[in-house]
Amino acid sequence: MDKEINKFHALQLFTDTFAAETVHLTNEAIGIYIRLICFCWTKNSKPFTTESAYRICQCKSEECKVIVDLVLNEFFKCGDDANVGVLNNDNENYWWHKRLTAEHDYLTAKYKARSEAGRKGGLAKSDNASSKMIAPIPIPKPIPNKLIQPMFDKFWSLLDIKKGSKHLASKKYALNCSDMIPEEVAVSFNRYASTVKDKEFLAHVSTWINQRRFEDEDNNKPDINNVISRLVKLGYHHVGKNGTFERFTKKGKNYKINRLDKDFMILDDEDDKVVSKIV
Repeated sequence: MDKEINKFHALQLFTDTFAAETVHLTNEAIGIYIRLICFCWTKNSKPFTTESAYRICQCKSEECKVIVDLVLNEFFKCGDDANVGVLNNDNENYWWHKRLTAEHDYLTAKYKARSEAGRKGGLAKSDNASSKMIAPIPIPKPIPNKLIQPMFDKFWSLLDIKKGSKHLASKKYALNCSDMIPEEVAVSFNRYASTVKDKEFLAHVSTWINQRRFEDEDNNKPDINNVISRLVKLGYHHVGKNGTFERFTKKGKNYKINRLDKDFMILDDEDDKVVSKIV
């Protein structure tokens, strides 16, 4: 910390004070004063000789030297009026600036204190932290295969068209649909299949699942053909179309669905009461 490293490249200038203290100087004298304080600050406020001042101000005439002497005598201290650490005992010809020296000492102490506080903070953190500690990596807990397989089997059994490899579809189902209800996924695939006229171009079940097409809006919109197919699987007998209604029978009772009803409510044919709703 004793090594000289405190070279500050910027000097704070209080303009009102500077203007007030130099109002009586000529422009040339002000320029010389600025040259001298800038040099003094870049050298960490160390003292300098009169001859150095002449060289700093590039004096080539006695008139210039006279102005330098005036500035030195008014704004700088000469000799050992303060402990400024001159380089030899013959220091009567060494000049230093009281305000710059005080400012430099203040900033040096301030940044040393900050540096020491940062060092102590770093040591405290290193003491508390163990190099052997490794942040745990969360490992997702997979759904056991014995639970997924029955879900897939249910899904597979509800498909109107089972295209492609069942084994591959099972793998894709486990990856993409493990948290979904099998019946809903099957309904979505059947809706998609009903929209494909040429079944040769129907996607394999594994491809459909892997591309997550069950999230497509079109696959989630029921159509009347799919509704009829589902009701037949539920034990309804499709009688046929009558106007805007599709008519069904089940266990001796008559039911109907309005083709214009977007919710496809199952109605009792006698009193038009809602019996169930196709989801």
